[in-house]
Amino acid sequence: MTHPVPRLALVGDRSAAVRSHTRIPALLDALADRDQLVLDAYWIPTGDAAAPGALDGFDAVWLLPGSPYRSEDGAVAAVRTARERRIPFLGTCAGFQHAVLEYARHVCGIGTAAHSENRPGGNQPGGDRPGEADLVIVPLSCSLVGHEGAVRLTPGSLAERVLGAPRTVERYHCAYGLNDAYLERLRAGGLRFSGADDSGQLRILELPSEAHPFFLASLFQPELAGDGTRAHPMIRALAAAAAAHTAAATAGVSGGR
Repeated sequence: MTHPVPRLALVGDRSAAVRSHTRIPALLDALADRDQLVLDAYWIPTGDAAAPGALDGFDAVWLLPGSPYRSEDGAVAAVRTARERRIPFLGTCAGFQHAVLEYARHVCGIGTAAHSENRPGGNQPGGDRPGEADLVIVPLSCSLVGHEGAVRLTPGSLAERVLGAPRTVERYHCAYGLNDAYLERLRAGGLRFSGADDSGQLRILELPSEAHPFFLASLFQPELAGDGTRAHPMIRALAAAAAAHTAAATAGVSGGR
C-alpha cells in the first residue's frame, strides 16, 4: 500500500535571522535524500496556530526556536493540540519551554503558569501576590547562548532510544529554562525529564509511550548539529513517527471501508 506523504507543521515565526530556521530546508532535503523520509512541510506562524483547525491533517508538529513568539497562546495551543490528539511532537529550545507551559497549565492545574520572557513580573512558589503569574520558565543562572555541552540520558527513556547512547553533546542558543521549584508538580502530573547536563540541570522532556506515541522536547537545538547535511537523530525520529502516523491513519480509513 502506498501511503500519502506525511505532513509536518513547522510552528514558529519564520525569520532569516534565526539560524535554526535557515537550516530547516537543508535538513528536510537530507531526510529525503539520506534517510528516505520525505515530509511535506508547512510553516505555521504562531499567530495562526491557535485558530480552530490550524493543525488539522498534520502528521507531526515541530515547535521551533525563535522566542519571544509573536503569539505565546498560539505556541501553547500547538503543543496542546499535538498532545491531546496524539500527533507526534518535537519541541526545541523555546519549544521545550512552551511544552512545559502547556503541561503546567492544562495537565497540572497551574493555570497562571508563565514564561518570564513574556511576564517578567510574577510569583515564585509560595509568593504572596494572588493572581500573579507563576513563573514556571525563568532565566537560566548561566545563559546557554552559543554554548555546547554534554547531556546524560535516562536509561530506557525515549530520548535514549532515539539518540542511541547514554550521553550526547549538543548545541544551545538559549537563556531560559525550567524553574526547578515546579519540577515535582510536573513530574507528579506525568511529565518525564529524561536528559540532564553534568550539573543535573534538565535538558530533555518526554511523555511515556502509554500517554503519547512520540512527544519529545529539548532545551538544546538539534537542528544546529553538525554541518546541516544530515538530520539529527531526534529530527529523524520525528520524521519516522510522522510516517507511522500517516500509515496508521491510512490503514484506519481503508479498514473502515
